[in-house]
Amino acid sequence: MRIIVDASRCIAAGQCVLKAPTVFDQDQDEGTVILLTERPAPEHREDARVAARVCPAQAITIVEDELA
Repeated sequence: MRIIVDASRCIAAGQCVLKAPTVFDQDQDEGTVILLTERPAPEHREDARVAARVCPAQAITIVEDELA
């Protein structure tokens, strides 16, 4: 899994941080999303998927690794 964020789309709702605090944070000044890890550990991947689904601005994209 790889995570891509588009901070320019972010509306600073903070849902990503609430759902996956080990993967996302918020900028102190503007509140926009900060990606802490592009490739989260297996135990944090489902939280990242949930965060992407609940993002009201759809600023988070999950790219699943292809199986060989």
